[in-house]
Amino acid sequence: MPRESKKARTERAAEVFDLLHVEYPDAHCELNFSTPFQLAVATILSAQTTDVRVNMVTPVLFARYPNAELLANAQQEDVEGIVRTTGFFRNKAKNIIGFARRLMGEHGGVVPRTIAELSALPGVGRKTANVVLGNAFDINEGVVVDTHIRRLSTLLRFTREKTPEKIEQDLIKIVPSERWTLLAHLLIWHGRRVCDARKPRCEACVISHLCPSSRV
Repeated sequence: MPRESKKARTERAAEVFDLLHVEYPDAHCELNFSTPFQLAVATILSAQTTDVRVNMVTPVLFARYPNAELLANAQQEDVEGIVRTTGFFRNKAKNIIGFARRLMGEHGGVVPRTIAELSALPGVGRKTANVVLGNAFDINEGVVVDTHIRRLSTLLRFTREKTPEKIEQDLIKIVPSERWTLLAHLLIWHGRRVCDARKPRCEACVISHLCPSSRV
């Protein structure tokens, strides 16, 4: 593909967004949650596993520990037993208990609304902070970069970077801020439903004509 100007890449990104929005008009966060606290916990648990798997354990977890105060006082082994099937369960249990304790100690149990404050909490990186801000508070502070978004952004030649932080910065430059949260959902939904990592279905892809990596 010949070198693309930033203007051309921005225009192509807008077309990709619009087509995916038509294809997935109901695209949303697929983690189940009722509160910002629950979304943060679910997102921490989602590392290295699927949303489907997380949604299988959070009903039990949130029934027993629906808020930060209760989870902050939980026993590690009890939480491990609930989240075991999400993988890396000891570390995840430690992180969500630590998250709840710091939330109680520093924020009175209320989930903060800034990247800096969220990222300072145990188990919360920039990706989790962006998920919480965008989906619990409707704050477009940045773009979530997970494995699907990293892969599709590379295939679409929206970035040549390798790290989530740098990929996010490239996406921010070509997509308006009011679209950042929904952009992540659209790319994730497309990655899960059509642009499979092992066998992408380019023939069924609504943006194949805009994708430099298309096989059709």
